[in-house]
Formats: sequence, C-alpha cells, structure tokens
Amino acid sequence: MTATPPRFWRMRTGDLDGFFGLFVDNLLQLLLIFTLCPLLCGINAAEVATRILPGAALSILAGNLFFAWQAWRIARREGREDVTAMPYGINTVSLFAYIVFIMAPIYRQTLDATLAWQAGLFACFISGVMEFIGAFVGDLLRRHTPRAALLSSLAGIAITFIAMGFVFQIYANPALGLLPMLLILVCYASKLKLPLGLPAGFVAVVLGTILAWALREAGLAPPTPPAETAALAFHPPQWAGDRLFGFLFSKVGWSYMAVIVPMGLFNIIGSLQCLESAEAAGDRFPTRPSLLANGIGSVVAACFGSPFATTLYIGHPGWKAMGARWSYSWLNGAVIGTLALFGIVGEVLRFVPLEVTLGILLWIGLVITAQAFQASPTPHALAVAAGLIPALAAWLLVQIETALRVAGTDLVTTVDRFAPNLHLRGVIALSQGFLLTSIIYAAVMACVIDRRFKAAAVWLLVAAGLSAVGLIHAYRLTPGGVQSYFAWFTAAPDFAIAYAVSAATLCAYALKQKR
Repeated sequence: MTATPPRFWRMRTGDLDGFFGLFVDNLLQLLLIFTLCPLLCGINAAEVATRILPGAALSILAGNLFFAWQAWRIARREGREDVTAMPYGINTVSLFAYIVFIMAPIYRQTLDATLAWQAGLFACFISGVMEFIGAFVGDLLRRHTPRAALLSSLAGIAITFIAMGFVFQIYANPALGLLPMLLILVCYASKLKLPLGLPAGFVAVVLGTILAWALREAGLAPPTPPAETAALAFHPPQWAGDRLFGFLFSKVGWSYMAVIVPMGLFNIIGSLQCLESAEAAGDRFPTRPSLLANGIGSVVAACFGSPFATTLYIGHPGWKAMGARWSYSWLNGAVIGTLALFGIVGEVLRFVPLEVTLGILLWIGLVITAQAFQASPTPHALAVAAGLIPALAAWLLVQIETALRVAGTDLVTTVDRFAPNLHLRGVIALSQGFLLTSIIYAAVMACVIDRRFKAAAVWLLVAAGLSAVGLIHAYRLTPGGVQSYFAWFTAAPDFAIAYAVSAATLCAYALKQKR
C-alpha cells in the first residue's frame, strides 16, 4: 500500500502524453461535425457552432470529469497512483451512422435542415436511453449474442463509411494527406515511440499542417477553399428539449429505428468490452455507474442540441502504457469544451487541412475491422465475413445515389437500367436495415458453425419478423430516394417467408439430429 494519491487536479508527464492523444481524437470528431453537417445535412456553420457544438461540449466535459473522478476515487480507495481513467468522447461510428443514414436522407428528401437536426437529436436521445437501460441488462444481451455478430456489423461501417471515403480524399490530395496517414499507420502499427514521447497522432497533424502550408506557398499543392466559420464568441448550450420531445411523436424518427437500435446495442456492448479491457490492464471500474454515465451523457447531449452520442473509447491499455492517470481526462474535457463553446473549431479548419487528420480515421476503421476477426473465436471468422456483406451493399448504394444525383437523375428512373450488370434492387433490399441484417447473418453463421441449429433457427425467425414489419429489406423508391416502408406482416413478405422456411428446416434438422 502506498500513501494517499496526489490531489485530483495534479498532473504527471504521462497525463500530458495521454491528453494529446485523446485531444486529437476528440478534435477530429468536432472537425467532422463542422464539415459534414453543412455538406450533407444543410446545417450551416453558424448553426453548428451555436446549436450543436455547445451541447457536445457539455456532454464531453461532464463525462470526462466523471471518469476522471471515478479513477481518482478508486486510486484513493485502493491506495495506488497508477489508475488510468477511461477515455471518453463522441462515438465515431454513431457520428457517421446518424449523419449518413438518418440526417442526410431526411435532408435530401425534405430540404429541411431543422428536421434533419431534430431527427439526429431523436436518435441520440434513444441511444442514450438504451445505454441507460443497458446498465441493468447489458450483460444479458452480451451473453446471448455471438461476439462475431456485434463486431462484424461494427466492422462493416468502419471499413466502408469511416475508412473508404476518406482514403479516396487523401489520395485525391496526396501532398496534404499522404505523409500524415503513413506516419500514423507506421507509428501506431509498430508501436513506435517518437522522440520526447510525443504522441504520433499529434506529430502527424502538426507535420502535415506545416507541409501543407509550405507546399501551398511553393505552388505545389492546390489551395483549399476557405472553411465556413462562425463568429468567435461564447456560445452557451441551449435547451433543445422542446424540439426533441415534440419529435418523439413524429413517424419520421421512428422510421429509422433499424439504424438507431443496432447503434445503441453497439454502444452498450462496446462499453462493456472497454471495461473488460481496462480490467485486464489492472483497473477495475464498476459496470453500472460507467454505463449510466454513458447514457446520461448522450441524453444530455440530445437535450442541449447535439445529435451525437458519447461513449467510452477503446484503448484504455494504451493510455495506461503512456503513463496517463486521471488528469488527462479532465484536461481533455476542459480544452475540448473550450474549443466548442467559443466557436474555435471552425477557426482550426482555417489552419489545419482536414486531409492531414484523416489518417486517424483510417486507422480507427482498420483497427475496428481487425478487432472483429481477432476478438471473435477463430472458427467464427466466416461469420464475421458474412456480417460485412450488408454494410458493403449499403455503402455501394450511397455511392450510386451520389453519382446519380451529380448526373442530374435519380434511382426511380434508372434502377432497372443497371440490370443485368448490377442488380440494383437487390442492393437496395440488402442495404435496408443493414445493421440488423448484419447482426443476424453473422449470428446465424456463428450458431451453424457451432452446430447450434436451434439457436440459428431463432435468429432466422427474428429475421422473418423484422422483414414482415419492414425493419429490414422493405423499401419504396421515390424521386427523393429510397424510403423505408413499414407494414404489419406485409412489408417484405418474400423475405419473411424465405427466412421462416429456413428456420423450420433448421429446426427439423436439429430434431432429426437429436433423435
């Protein structure tokens, strides 16, 4: 036993190292919000700075303070100084899922940016409520869902919507983004330590920014259009509960439950896995308070204008290896909160090209995809691969819709022209509710690999029910794009019948095998 740990506000050298790593990660989320919301959802920079980022700042600051306090409290109780707080911030996967699959489609169909924002608030709020409930039932869900099912669907989003699009952006501007990307991949993959213990992500962004400015001054790199910014001023969080709770009774938000529910499950299971990882590294944090803090953080974000859920981050052992303890957490919350509350995020984009930060997103996508295979039982690798297919269909559909929009046409008038080279109706059907479909396909494959045919049949019956009501596979084509279609037992009857017959076949085989 050692003496009483130092004061809550005291910092160590390792806390500074941990802060820079977590700060770059959190800053990237804010830069993406500032870039993607105007680009895809019609929410201009001023609205992002005054409506969204203050709510995000509040949830990030409160969460980081809680997890710093939690680590400090455990350190005092156990009489040791090496307790590392759980890293915390905006959920990267949820950020992309809510923008690409909820907010952007609503904006394309209605051209109403406020409606898209309200839908994002709804998604964030429901996710927070699910995380709150998950504090009490998360372990039960985890026991009955194969790990491959949850991780493969997460990997599908990571390798497509997080990694692929931004890789193309890096290679479109290699002078700006290629060096930082390679530096991040080399340092993170090899666990190479840089001089003075500087974090690789921070060094990559700084060097990339310096190189970008030098190349532009020499005329060797194209100038970047000036980023839209908001006025530098204090923007306090604004209550958005009236917009949120009024939207709870709208059909628009509930029609996207096929995206919201899986993301909520990911947050719950992912948080449990992060806590397990921390315990393996020597820091045991209580499950229920940690998940409750996650849920409350997301609910607070939604009530104060941010559509983006917060969660525990993977990588606790990495922060611990840096020597970070608890001060890196509250310091990150304070600095990120200041940038968001005072409208500084837009100013960062004036000096730091987005391309120099995108290598971090590529690394996140690769790590999540690799983890799906590494953390699943070896025989379940086939199940992980099966779960990737629906996400690939969803990503392909987004690319096709984007190309058609640029060409001045739409899916309604061109959908049948793609056959027989590309069966686009099949792509659309597989993409609808793809997160749920991904979980089901991977779960069925995992159960079959383990010769648990009755369990596989149950998952197929779930697929039949979801198809029947329209949470997966059902759709309608409109001039505004693909719309979800819900109906009692008749939404996608062909899929429902096929899944039900398959389930019956597996049950019959299981009974025959038992006899």
